[in-house]
Amino acid sequence: MFDREYDVIVVGAGHAGSEAAAVAANMGSSTLLVTMNLETIGQMSCNPAMGGIAKGQIVREIDALGGLSGIVSDKSAIQFKMLNQSKGPAMWSPRTQNDRMRFSEEWRMQLEAIPLLDFYQEMVAGLIIEDEKVVGVRTSLGIEIRSKAVVLTNGTFLNGLIHIGDKQFGGGRAGERASTGITGQLVDLGFESGRMKTGTPPRVDGRSLDYSKMEPQPGDAVTSKFSYSNLTSSLKNQRDCHMTYTSPEVHNLLREGFDRSPMFNGRIKSLGPRYCPSIEDKIDRFADKDRHQLFVEPEGWNTCEVYVNGFSTSLPEDVQFKALRSVVGFEKVKFFRPGYAIEYDYFPPTQLKHTLETKLIDGLYFAGQINGTTGYEEAASQGLMAGINAVRKIREEEPFILKRDEAYIGVLVDDLITKGTEEPYRMFTSRAEYRTLLRQDNADLRLTPRAVDLGIVTDESLKRVERKATESEKMVQFLRDTSYDFKEMNNLLVAKGSKQVTQNDKLFKVFSRPQVNLEDIKTISQVKGYLKENDLDDDILEQVEVHVKYAGYIAKEKDNADKLHRLENVKIPSDYDFKSIKSLSYEAREKLTTIQPATVSQASRISGVSPSDISVLLVHMGR
Repeated sequence: MFDREYDVIVVGAGHAGSEAAAVAANMGSSTLLVTMNLETIGQMSCNPAMGGIAKGQIVREIDALGGLSGIVSDKSAIQFKMLNQSKGPAMWSPRTQNDRMRFSEEWRMQLEAIPLLDFYQEMVAGLIIEDEKVVGVRTSLGIEIRSKAVVLTNGTFLNGLIHIGDKQFGGGRAGERASTGITGQLVDLGFESGRMKTGTPPRVDGRSLDYSKMEPQPGDAVTSKFSYSNLTSSLKNQRDCHMTYTSPEVHNLLREGFDRSPMFNGRIKSLGPRYCPSIEDKIDRFADKDRHQLFVEPEGWNTCEVYVNGFSTSLPEDVQFKALRSVVGFEKVKFFRPGYAIEYDYFPPTQLKHTLETKLIDGLYFAGQINGTTGYEEAASQGLMAGINAVRKIREEEPFILKRDEAYIGVLVDDLITKGTEEPYRMFTSRAEYRTLLRQDNADLRLTPRAVDLGIVTDESLKRVERKATESEKMVQFLRDTSYDFKEMNNLLVAKGSKQVTQNDKLFKVFSRPQVNLEDIKTISQVKGYLKENDLDDDILEQVEVHVKYAGYIAKEKDNADKLHRLENVKIPSDYDFKSIKSLSYEAREKLTTIQPATVSQASRISGVSPSDISVLLVHMGR
């Protein structure tokens, strides 16, 4: 049936698996995507949205590297918002609401258009291991398929267990069976495994809701998009979301079911996402609050199915129903399906290299929730990196690793393999120490040149990026070199409530004031003339404004990153005996031995390794 050996086999077709399979095949490697259900490729298992705080930056980084999540999100979007616009641009984060069915359909169409990608529907029950190297997979029917590398992206399906009140049953997602066999084999091979939990809210019939009692949540008046390419366009029409609130009555009704909640009666022992708690967890932890926001999100353009964001729960279905009927606007609500919690196996990611290849088994890669993360975007970025590195390993090429000052993806991977995680990890801007450098607007400038080197994106994309860089630098220099007339400038400054100037000075200086924005500076005669002579896109002008207003912060972060790179260049041999260095603290010796950092910089980020330990390490390495 399979009379050939593939370069790469990807197990699982969620966000991580889809990106891994796409990039491996697009890089020229024969690739097989194996999934238990071809009808659910790219399925949005939880909320119908992409992006958000820090997550939007990740989607843009995936797009800049030639991944498909941005394109799929744009083509299936029903609403667009740029979050955090009241803050600095380092915090701006794009987010789309999506049509769930179109999102999955678009992913499948994108994947089927890739010539070197094959598909097979069945459960992978085990791996074929020879001499500590993976050489293929074995399906539940006993079929063996050979390959040079395997990427596992099993999501919540590994021994998945669904909880609704005091009921529980095996499953990787509502209506779909769990995946079995792989965990036991990996544990037998020496891997450490654990259990994690996530949850999802009820889906309800939008026709049964009274939206007139809720607050409309429209998209942005001026929309943008995720993808830098010309394959997608900004939204012209959008669907509104809505917002309503819980109440003391709702909370009391929910509390009546706490004794039947698997969260509180000990049935669920694993940890869930700290930053996406269930409604019962919120009521318990924040007992002083008499209400919580609920976002009422449509599942698509034409469907009446609605996602109740903020009401994630594993309480009994009768308790869920009774409590929701007490929410304003939900008095006549009809359920499509109740919310539930799901427990699943994961493998602590400290068992991985920076490439996401496992340390124990050569050629085996983990990506997505199997590594203890939560979120479509985090999973997709890991799939992309695992797919790239699987191909490069097969070709005996240098690994592709992003540093912490290069991408949020670099922060994500480094956090996982250096610090590990005991609860589902999600990305925040606060996790990135160089977030002024890692903005959503410059992901193409940071990463597309590297993707061209990898052979993932075209020279046309590189030309677009080079023009953006060149033209924005030229205009910044024009602002540095050109003086304004102080009388003309004072007319603007008075209108903006900013301190007047007493003499002519450079445009750059006054543009750096927080009160003066791009639209203001466009009204000055010299700038009018420059823009008339130079046809500049909005994304170029956005770069100019950021570089003028945040020049000092950007320079400081670049300087800090340069200092970090000096430690990144101090490599640690893979077989280094940390336990022999008695002047290291006991905790440092244990942590360093377990994680086996590749560089002194990585060692410095391990919890429990102090600056004095790093000094000792440098001395012993002859530095």
